[in-house]
Amino acid sequence: MATEIKSLAPQSVWSFFYDLTQIPRPTGHTQAVQEYVLELGKRLGLETHRDATGNVLIRKPATAGLEGRPVVTLQAHLDMVPQKNSHIQHDFTRDPIDAYIDGEWVTARDTTLGADNGIGAAYAMAVLADNTLKHGPIEALFTIDEEVGMVGANGLQSDFSKGDILINLDSEEEGLLFVGCAGGIDVNVNLEYKDQEPTPEGDIAVRIALTGLRGGHSGMDIHLGRANANKQLARLLKYAIADYGARLVSFDGGSARNAIPRECFAVVTLPEADADGLWELASDFLDTLRTEYKCIEESISLTLERTEMPKTVIPEEIQDAIINALVGCVNGVQSMLTDFAGIVEASTNMARVTFGEGKFSAKFFVRSSSETRKEEVASEIESIMNLAGANVDFSGAYNGWAPNASSPILKTLSKACEEVLGKTPEVTVIHAGLECGIIQGAMPNMDMISIGPDIRSPHSPDEKVHIASVERTWRILKRALELV
Repeated sequence: MATEIKSLAPQSVWSFFYDLTQIPRPTGHTQAVQEYVLELGKRLGLETHRDATGNVLIRKPATAGLEGRPVVTLQAHLDMVPQKNSHIQHDFTRDPIDAYIDGEWVTARDTTLGADNGIGAAYAMAVLADNTLKHGPIEALFTIDEEVGMVGANGLQSDFSKGDILINLDSEEEGLLFVGCAGGIDVNVNLEYKDQEPTPEGDIAVRIALTGLRGGHSGMDIHLGRANANKQLARLLKYAIADYGARLVSFDGGSARNAIPRECFAVVTLPEADADGLWELASDFLDTLRTEYKCIEESISLTLERTEMPKTVIPEEIQDAIINALVGCVNGVQSMLTDFAGIVEASTNMARVTFGEGKFSAKFFVRSSSETRKEEVASEIESIMNLAGANVDFSGAYNGWAPNASSPILKTLSKACEEVLGKTPEVTVIHAGLECGIIQGAMPNMDMISIGPDIRSPHSPDEKVHIASVERTWRILKRALELV
C-alpha cells in the first residue's frame, strides 16, 4: 500500500512526501500544492507569505538563545515533471502518484515519482514542524514551476527572503556538496508550409513507433549516453526516404524540454512494392541500435504497422530539409569541464519535435556552465535549422551558479557530512539547472550550497529515491542547522 511510505524513517519527512504524491502538481498546475504549504504554515503558527508569482515562504524563529545566528533559507520547488509510460492512462493535473516501496527504494507505477523535488520540499516542511531541532532563524522557500523556465525563481523579489545562507535541497546524490550549476536556454524552431501535396498513388501508409528507451534528466543523465528517440527516428527516416521513396506524413516525439525523449512516432507512405524493404530496414536498424547502445538501452522497441491512408504528405523538399537538419543537429554532450573531472560543461537535448499538417516545430534545451559555450551550442542549432529554412528564436535563458571555494556554509556542510557519513564529502558542480544561480541574481549576498539524497532516473517513469539515503541526508541537514 502507498500509505506504507508514511511509516518509513524519518516519519515526518516521508509523511510530508506522501502527502505531496497525493496532490497533482505538474509544472503550471501548482495552485493546490501552494495552498497545502500555506495551510501548513498557518497550522504551525508560523509567519507565512505568498508572493505575486506563487512562491511561498515560511519563517520559523530560532531556538531560544540562538537568535543571533545567520538566517538559513531551506529552498525547494513544488512542481514535478509529468512523464508516464504510453500504455497507461494518467492525468497529472488530476490523478495522484501511485508510489510504492520497492526494496531499498521508493518509486511509482509507470509515472515519474516527483521525488524531484518533493523530497527536498518534504525536508523543509519537516524542519518547520519539528520542535526538537536546535537551530538559528529558519526560512523555508518553496518556489513554483522550476521545471519549465524557472518561473518561481525568476519571479523572486530581493526583499521576499531575509536569508543569509541558502541550502538548496534539489540535488540528487548523497555525499556530494554542489557549489555550482549550469545555466540554460531554450532554442525554439518553427516552420510553416502548405499542406496540399496529395499522397502518391499506389502507396501504403505505415506507422513507426520507437519506444522503450530509458530517457531521463537532460542535465543529470546526459553524460550516460542514452539514446534520444527523436534523433534516432530521424536517422531511420533518412534511410527510408533515400532507399525506399518513403514520404513523411507526421513526426511526433518527446515531451518535456528537460527530459531525454523516450518515445517517438512517425507515419510514412511508400510504394507497396517497397514495404518488405522498409520492414527489413527497420529490423536491421533495431539491431544497430541494440549494438550501439549495448548495456545502456536494454528495452528498445521499434515497431511498424500499416495504418489509415492520409490525404496529403509533407512536401518533398521540406521533408528532406528538415529530416537532414534533425540528423545533422548537435545533441547530447558537447564539452567537459577541465577543473571538475567528469562533469559536463555544455550539452543540448533535442527535446520535442512535431512535424505535419502544415507545421514543423522543435524545441532544444541547451545547458552550459559557460555563457559563451551556451551561446555557441545554441548558435550551431540555429545555423543548421536556418539552412533548412526554419525560423529560430531563443527564450528562457538563465545564468549558471558560480562556485565559491571560500563559502562558510560549504565548511559547515562538509563537517556535518563527515560526522554522519564518516568520510569527507566530494565538492563539485552539477550539469543541471538549479535555482541557485537565479536566486543569487536577486539576492547576491546569500551564501549557497545544494544537497540531496540519492535519486535515480528523475524526469522518467523509472524515477526512484533511496530510502536509507533520505534518512542519512536528513541527519546531515539537522546537524548542519545545529552548526551554522
